[in-house]
Amino acid sequence: MADDVKLTFLGCGDAFGSGGRLNTCFFVRAPSMRFLLDCGASSLVALHRHGLTTDDVDAILITHFHGDHYGGLPFVFLEAAKQRKRARPLTVVTPQGGEKRTRQLMEALYPGTSPVMDELDLDFVEYDAHQTLDVEALTLSTFPVVHSAEALSHGLRVRVDGRTLGFSGDTSWTDELIDIAADADLMVCECNFFDTVTPVHIDYRTLEQHLHRLTARRIILNHLGNEMLEQRDRVALECADDGMAVVIHHPDAETQA
Repeated sequence: MADDVKLTFLGCGDAFGSGGRLNTCFFVRAPSMRFLLDCGASSLVALHRHGLTTDDVDAILITHFHGDHYGGLPFVFLEAAKQRKRARPLTVVTPQGGEKRTRQLMEALYPGTSPVMDELDLDFVEYDAHQTLDVEALTLSTFPVVHSAEALSHGLRVRVDGRTLGFSGDTSWTDELIDIAADADLMVCECNFFDTVTPVHIDYRTLEQHLHRLTARRIILNHLGNEMLEQRDRVALECADDGMAVVIHHPDAETQA
């Protein structure tokens, strides 16, 4: 339907490509705009697999500065500037320092190419923790999570066209997830391990203990490592796969029907 909000898991894997999965990148198509949630190194390949190009993206939201979550930006910018000759604006939302880090990343991957960013109409919006900001048609709230201090790791809560989407980013358990998930229409939550407890990622057994505190209407697990993939038949929650698409229903849909 014309007013649907649809999320496609272009990539839902971890940093190691466990199970042959691509890096984290979700494409959200809403009536008012289209955007990416994270942009891991394989994101341009994933876009093309789905018949999409950088022209189909109005904004990119980044949770933290790890290569499997923002490493695709140089490839996106190069395609947009050199192949697509993009003229319209592209908004890039990152933790603080995102523009500087991305220029450095471009120089590391393709020396001499950082001026490409000046050929594009890029609007970098850099956020702090516990901030709410309007980005075009989106209302974005940011939450510090427990993953990597150096990478400025955050979870995000996005409001678009009457729907609320929560995304944990990469994190071990933190009570910030309760607020990210609160009455959201969809919560995408990382779950890298099944029962191995680490300080930087969630395991399924720990998540189970806190599920009653997460009030999202629908929860889908993302960023599955090999341990989770091997134990998937023991997991009660939905798990993402590359290419999986879900419609984020309006909370009033049943009433309206």
